[in-house]
Amino acid sequence: MTDTTENQPIVHHWVDGAEYLSTSGRTAPVYDPALGVVTKQVALADQAEIDAVVASAKAAFPGWRDTSITRRQQVLFTFRELLASRKAELADILTSEHGKVLSDALGEITRGLEVVELATGFPHLIKGEYSENVSTGVDVYSLRQPLGVVGVISPFNFPAMVPMWFFPIAIAAGNTVVLKPSEKDPSAANWLAELFTEAGLPDGVLNVLHGDKVAVDGLLEHPDVKSISFVGSTPIAQYIYETAAKNGKRVQALGGAKNHMLVLPDADLDLTADAAINAGFGSAGERCMAISVVVAVEPVADELIEKITQRMAGLKTGDGRRNCDMGPLVTEAHRDKVAGYIDIAATDGATVVVDGRGIEVDGAAEGFWLGPTLLDNVPVTSRAYTEEIFGPVLSVVRVSSYEEGVALINNGAFGNGTAIFTNDGGAARRFQNEIEVGMIGINVPIPVPVAYYSFGGFKDSIFGSNKAYGVHGFDFFTREKAVTSRWLDPSHGGINLGFPQN
Repeated sequence: MTDTTENQPIVHHWVDGAEYLSTSGRTAPVYDPALGVVTKQVALADQAEIDAVVASAKAAFPGWRDTSITRRQQVLFTFRELLASRKAELADILTSEHGKVLSDALGEITRGLEVVELATGFPHLIKGEYSENVSTGVDVYSLRQPLGVVGVISPFNFPAMVPMWFFPIAIAAGNTVVLKPSEKDPSAANWLAELFTEAGLPDGVLNVLHGDKVAVDGLLEHPDVKSISFVGSTPIAQYIYETAAKNGKRVQALGGAKNHMLVLPDADLDLTADAAINAGFGSAGERCMAISVVVAVEPVADELIEKITQRMAGLKTGDGRRNCDMGPLVTEAHRDKVAGYIDIAATDGATVVVDGRGIEVDGAAEGFWLGPTLLDNVPVTSRAYTEEIFGPVLSVVRVSSYEEGVALINNGAFGNGTAIFTNDGGAARRFQNEIEVGMIGINVPIPVPVAYYSFGGFKDSIFGSNKAYGVHGFDFFTREKAVTSRWLDPSHGGINLGFPQN
């Protein structure tokens, strides 16, 4: 691993439709995970830069708020077309900084595009209501208006998709945005902001603030930032929620997960094994909707493990720019943390069926590699079971019945996503009713809702009740005014201290 700052480019902030050079004097390294080398630095904002970026968004707000719906919609359509035509450029950036394979990067962009496409239909989703003659000569109607400056804090695992869960909807509704991407893979945010500027978005409507906890706290505490949207680990989501709420802001705070796949004895085990591979090892397991635990209702566990193991033998781990199935993890520290859970599981009595440590890869030896790993008989008391690993480690837990499997899932701290694999429609219907999880797949391993529904879980996977995108997103980024109107004429004269009666 090489870590040097000499003669490396710096990813600066994006403000007022142009690069904004940082003068804080602080930077952090950005790695190419497949090579294990630092390729650039990212600026880390100080308070003066935080204030400058928020001020830009605040100054742009009145003009964007008052821009016609037609014009706002045209800009969104243009952005959608530009993004669709140039997504290969963005995929290259994602792979070079996150490490995911190019096909997965393109899939991430496609899911983000779904939300952009939803946002283009915003006129229907922000229109108010009208009731005529609620009392004699009195009408009542509602207005849906933007909040002002909104903050978005996004994670490293989806540098394009997760920001696009929020900023297209916020911008469509008339807000201005300060996006704080992960410092681990910051370049996608600038690329998206520049593309939106090319689409005709006025300067200051979408700004990118790079940084670490200083930037996060600056947004959480800034009086001119009206809301915060966040996706990330549960401890940080709780911190974001509590700090932002304490400072009077609306909050979307989506946390971590420990997603289970319940496999009933009647399931098609070939399709189930395929699904477990796809959902467990895609994007190197760095997905909040990844399946990390297969709950096998006996007597299927041995046969299912055999089928999963056979498929794992054909997976190719390596540089995401090559013809590989799975890339590296995002940083060396994260790789080592994930690998540590394999030791924990083994110490606690689990069987390491397939060990991804030290595998042969199609990439530089210095890359942050950890191959797909399969654990069997993982004790539910082990930290390898109770904690979110966020890597390519798939655990198998054996249960004796459907009821035991559901109880196991419901007793967990998280409630983000889950899936059931079965050919029994009655069991599937019962599962969707009884399971205490926000997003459910029936023979679908990664049940991320399409854009016109909303994303969000239960329990420690969400703080507050505000979900991402869909109708929930437009509700979050607007506030309602109720207007009671009467145009006076002489017949309305006289004094009456009571409520209108008719």
